[in-house]
Amino acid sequence: MSDTTATQFDSAALLRVLSIVRRLAEPFELNEVLTAIIDSGRELFHADRGSVFLYDDTTRELYSTVATGVTEIRFSIDQGLAGESARERNIVNVPVCYADPRFNQEIDLKTGYRTNSLITIPLIGLEDELVGVMQLLNPSKGRFDEADEQLAALLASQAAVAIQRARLLEERLVKMRLQRDLSLARTIQRGVLPKQLPSADGYDMAAMSRPTDETGGDIYDVVDLKDAVASYGTAKMMLLLADATGHGIGSALSVTPMRAMLRIGLRLSADIDQLFTHINRQLCSDLADNRFITAFLGILDTDAHRVDYYAAGQGPLLHFHASDQSCEWIGATTIPLGILEEPPVADRQTIYLAPSDMLVLLTDGFYEYQNAAGKQLGETRIGEVVAHHHREPAQATLDALLECVREYAHGAPQLDDLTALIIKRHGGA
Repeated sequence: MSDTTATQFDSAALLRVLSIVRRLAEPFELNEVLTAIIDSGRELFHADRGSVFLYDDTTRELYSTVATGVTEIRFSIDQGLAGESARERNIVNVPVCYADPRFNQEIDLKTGYRTNSLITIPLIGLEDELVGVMQLLNPSKGRFDEADEQLAALLASQAAVAIQRARLLEERLVKMRLQRDLSLARTIQRGVLPKQLPSADGYDMAAMSRPTDETGGDIYDVVDLKDAVASYGTAKMMLLLADATGHGIGSALSVTPMRAMLRIGLRLSADIDQLFTHINRQLCSDLADNRFITAFLGILDTDAHRVDYYAAGQGPLLHFHASDQSCEWIGATTIPLGILEEPPVADRQTIYLAPSDMLVLLTDGFYEYQNAAGKQLGETRIGEVVAHHHREPAQATLDALLECVREYAHGAPQLDDLTALIIKRHGGA
């Protein structure tokens, strides 16, 4: 008779566990899974309270995110009955808590709750991963017996896998949201770049930007000032090439507002000196201490064939002289923007463009592109490509530079953003 009763009890219990397993397969969010585990454990064993403590392997701590009647706590795996269960990966069954020296009575004193008996079960998931522990308090029958331990172990194995699955799903959802946000950020940033470069009498221009990540820290802009600011006259173009420290969304958030400041300043009829001064001061106020922006800011006068510019940490600049087919490498004129409100040696400089001359502005992603051996492309090879293609349109020269990078890399990954702006004066007088 007793054997039949035991078998019926075991079958009924197993059916309840099976029902719980189906329930644990339903929720997707981690908190919902944890709540279902606690509720299921309390129902299965008629326990008064329950908690799940997840394991943080970086700090070797257990912490609770959901508990019925207990506030969130965090403690070392070397402490308490829960820590012992996790550390030893064994069930800890304490039938009379106040008679067991391992039981910490301080928690009851703080909460006003009296723990008479408890069971702590390690949650071991797939690939023997310690996920955490489950703890149940005060069953209605007074204490947990050996049969309860067996059922608890069965429940714990299913609970651990359910937690692992929920974490993986959450990680996937986070990645999907991040990819969606990055894609939106890239769309916005690409929308900031000129859809088409303005035409300039006697000049040919080409530009591109290829970020390393979904979003980049480089930007370029060309503004026909006759359309933006009447006071500049009819034959001037604003030129911008900028590179924020790092790459990715953080850098994009630094460099995109700078372009907006520049455009607003132009509409307020600020000259290049005022633009440089005020944008630098604003960036000093806005950027974090470890961030700055290198930038070329210039005004191209297509009548006088001159470019008045500041090169704030942006260099080298390449002035290709068509008359003798030579490359003149020009360094930065001052430190990057956003470092000092009053930068040293911040004098405006001038480049004169003779017929068929080119001004080639490249961010350091070009010069520092590394091949599989870790060697950088450097200035020499870039100068050779420009010289070889100087009779061709600006876009053809830019295409040749990109092809040079591709061949040099020979499959090595792009580690930095690539941005270019090329200005070529037509031949003739």
